[in-house]
Amino acid sequence: MDNKLSISILVPVYNEQYLVEASLRRLGVLVESSLLSRVRVIVVNDASTDQTGAALQRFQAAIGEPPLSQFEWIFLEHAKNQGKGAAIRTAIRHVDTDLAVIHDADLEYHPDDIVKMIPLFVTEEADAVFGSRFLSSDFRRVLLFRHSLGNKLITLLTNIITDLNLSDIETCYKMVRTDLLKSIPWESERFGIEPEITIKLAKRNARIFEVPIRYSGRSYAEGKKITWKDGVRALGSLIKYKISDRLYVEDAHGGEILSRLTRAPKFTKWMADTIRPYMGDRVLEIGAGTGNLTANLVPRTVYYASDINPQYLARLEKLKPTRPYLQVKATDVMAAETYPSEHFNTVVCLNVVEHVEDDVAALKNIRRTLDEHGRAIILVPNGPGLYGTLDKVLGHYRRYTREGLVNTCERAGFTVETVLKFNRIGAPGWWLNGRILKKETFGLWQMKLLNFLMPLVKHMDRFLPFPHLSWIAILRADRQHETEASSASALSLLSTQSGYTHN
Repeated sequence: MDNKLSISILVPVYNEQYLVEASLRRLGVLVESSLLSRVRVIVVNDASTDQTGAALQRFQAAIGEPPLSQFEWIFLEHAKNQGKGAAIRTAIRHVDTDLAVIHDADLEYHPDDIVKMIPLFVTEEADAVFGSRFLSSDFRRVLLFRHSLGNKLITLLTNIITDLNLSDIETCYKMVRTDLLKSIPWESERFGIEPEITIKLAKRNARIFEVPIRYSGRSYAEGKKITWKDGVRALGSLIKYKISDRLYVEDAHGGEILSRLTRAPKFTKWMADTIRPYMGDRVLEIGAGTGNLTANLVPRTVYYASDINPQYLARLEKLKPTRPYLQVKATDVMAAETYPSEHFNTVVCLNVVEHVEDDVAALKNIRRTLDEHGRAIILVPNGPGLYGTLDKVLGHYRRYTREGLVNTCERAGFTVETVLKFNRIGAPGWWLNGRILKKETFGLWQMKLLNFLMPLVKHMDRFLPFPHLSWIAILRADRQHETEASSASALSLLSTQSGYTHN
């Protein structure tokens, strides 16, 4: 990021006829910040039943003068009341800035605290910054003990779920990088948006920071709306988003489907343990996804983790600060020009080749990036008879027989060192979901069951009476053989042109 950032202020409004104008005027302090290049304010009136609409019209008529005239303003209306979460979701659709932060339409928060949160996105590469009302700050209003107890309980339970140590998950001031914010499917209608944001950011391994902010809480007589019923609903939200794996919006790369595979980390470890004996110390991983396999295969002298999905690349970047040997690069298996310039003694490419139409060309690209005697480790799906709806939704062009896989690898110039059968335990579930039930996603509880059984099953896998789900091919670049063959061909051509023949 550049030192100057743009920001969107998301303002959900419901029945705040007396405070909304003053709350929006307070945002004028942001003009003074040297950290901001542009400010967009998105106000969503959530079908207020009082005179909030008239107050917003008065405010719009008065923003022609500085400092407010220096902002971009968007005013939106809901036809019926849907809740704070729904208003925030509506506002997110209009965000086009580097950062976004929520600002309530009352006077409990102080917008100049927003400025305190921004530097962490530059200096600490933060993904999200929460303004905490319970860290040391200049002041906070002393009020509503029972309400604060409920807040601390929800924060405690959220921390247990996420394994974070946040001090205030119910804070309004949550600032998030826009690309991350827009890549997550938000679901909450009301105040459940607070735990949802926290839990989903945690599941996406976001780098979250807290800064102390001031807080001027108001009493219920002054218009506070959140009640004990919302606290109960928040507890329900904690359970819902604890078990939910809706972490990616639908995209061309199937991120929302593949994210379910992360619910079986023991399976990923088994896969890593299977291929590790064949690996060298200079590795290129193609199709690294969110880095689950990467984390199991490092450290190495050099390790490049690559993918074509921008969301995955951003997540892979988060692995780098504690791994100085790790590089992250956008690499398309079909585009040789996107590969790193250096050569490797190992290329790991799991669950990728079946996604491209010309698998021979993809393997040739992989071979070119290997040094002499380098190895490629390729995992592809087995069994054309298992091809079903899961393959279609994941974009699989084919499933392989052993003969077909060997032939493809040899046509690409590889010497096939060995071909391993892998993952019999997964075949029945794939057949049931993809061929019989015609599902287009993996069952969450199936993945949890697989993860639970993995320590036992991985030792029994080769004895199970099922076809294996995948092939793992260990391939040799064998460049010495290629050089000898090229030299022999050139000598033969020269001899022919000179009129000589060799017996």
